[in-house]
Amino acid sequence: MNLYLTGHHLEITPSIREYLSSKLARITHHFDHVIDVNVILTVEKLNQKVEASVHVRGKDIHCESIDPDMYAAIDGLVDKLDRTIIKHKEKSLERRHGGAGLKHHGEQ
Repeated sequence: MNLYLTGHHLEITPSIREYLSSKLARITHHFDHVIDVNVILTVEKLNQKVEASVHVRGKDIHCESIDPDMYAAIDGLVDKLDRTIIKHKEKSLERRHGGAGLKHHGEQ
């Protein structure tokens, strides 16, 4: 997984970089076909905005999170990405297995 970080009106400190990379490791735990992750950290007045574009095989997934605290915004973003990637994985498995997703895969 290639991780690209960009800061707008913000200097990306090693602690933010470490925190973000440790949180994004959770995404690859669920779905290991992640190719690139582009993260943009932005400061807008009182809000901290974190956007991420995840390039997986066959699709680009984009999520964003806004919070007054940067670390809380990162947590919210990772939760959104996690849900979206699990949903994408279920859809791809449904297509591959003819309509049986992860939830219905074991029940037959």
